[in-house]
Amino acid sequence: MLSTPGRSKLKFDMEKMHSAVGQGVPRHHRGEIWKFLAEQYHLKHQLPSKQQPKDTPYKELLKQLTSQQHAILIDLGRTFPTHPYFSAQLGAGQLSLYNILKAYSLLDQEVGYCQGLSFVAGILLLHMGEEEAFHMLKFLMFDRGLRKQYRPDMIILQIQMYQLSRLLHDYHRDLYNHLEEHEIGPSLYAAPWFLTVFASQFPLGFVARVFDMIFLQGSEVIFKVALSLLGSHKPLILQHENLETIVDFIKNTLPNLGLVQMEKTINQVFEMDISKQLQAYEVEYHVLQEELIDSSPLSDNQRMDKLEKTNSSLRKQNLDLLEQLQVANSRIQSLEATVEKLLTNESKLKQAALALELERSALLQTVEELQRRTAELSGPLLGLTQPKPAGD
Repeated sequence: MLSTPGRSKLKFDMEKMHSAVGQGVPRHHRGEIWKFLAEQYHLKHQLPSKQQPKDTPYKELLKQLTSQQHAILIDLGRTFPTHPYFSAQLGAGQLSLYNILKAYSLLDQEVGYCQGLSFVAGILLLHMGEEEAFHMLKFLMFDRGLRKQYRPDMIILQIQMYQLSRLLHDYHRDLYNHLEEHEIGPSLYAAPWFLTVFASQFPLGFVARVFDMIFLQGSEVIFKVALSLLGSHKPLILQHENLETIVDFIKNTLPNLGLVQMEKTINQVFEMDISKQLQAYEVEYHVLQEELIDSSPLSDNQRMDKLEKTNSSLRKQNLDLLEQLQVANSRIQSLEATVEKLLTNESKLKQAALALELERSALLQTVEELQRRTAELSGPLLGLTQPKPAGD
């Protein structure tokens, strides 16, 4: 399909593309295949003009300043910190990542920058050039439905957590009951799965396979993968009997997938169809929210009082959180100063060790020289002190 002449204007059979992606995507062609899948989507679907992003050239966006700079810079070091391409502070990987996130924050002013986006952009960067990765990020956000979960109000993320909970109830009732019994909602473990598309916790090979499917099927793939992962680990999750160990298992043990488990999950995802359920549960969420508001028998004054109390409580929480943040920042600054001091001490100790090593080397040379001279002098002395033979 990739080598078909004039492919950018040809619509390929969807089943054929599903089958090809299902069989596996060659790693060295993955970036090109993602661009091909985006190309095919654009040939078959057209976003309404009001939903389309501005067509500002990438290089023009890079010339502008973004108000999100601080937030982006903070997250650069937290994005794939152990990966060689991204680990060097402001190295090639981090600079390309910064450029993409800055350009996107300027293109999409409503979303700007949101935590999690750096992982999505990072995965794209590992498979293609910087500008191509930017265009694919734009495609995933606007065309493939990722954008809605990063909006500032985060309402869509709340809806997604509700939908995942309802899907668990449908497909794995015993697991749903077990989690409910310990008051573990999806927001305790699944929010990073959605916001980073599994990239912050799972092996990169598995994440790349998830991206293959998102390019093919859209953002509902995240639900399918989450449901499949929880279902396949159900016996192990059910063995844990308290909130801490269950959440720890889902967050830290579950992501360490073997190759067999990874492919099993991917194959299950290809067989699932949950689009109607997702639509129904989104409507259900909104209906429940409206009922919660309407069912209140309070008068307008009582409602106002309640809202004011809630507001006051939230303000207090805000102040408490601000205070905690200030304490945390102060602690960070203190730790940074300590680290700097330790680094300085380490440097001094290294210099002292080097000086001692040089001194030791010089002393060894002196000892060798003295031994050599002693050996030279001891020869003649031995000749002088030897006793004369008897009879002389």
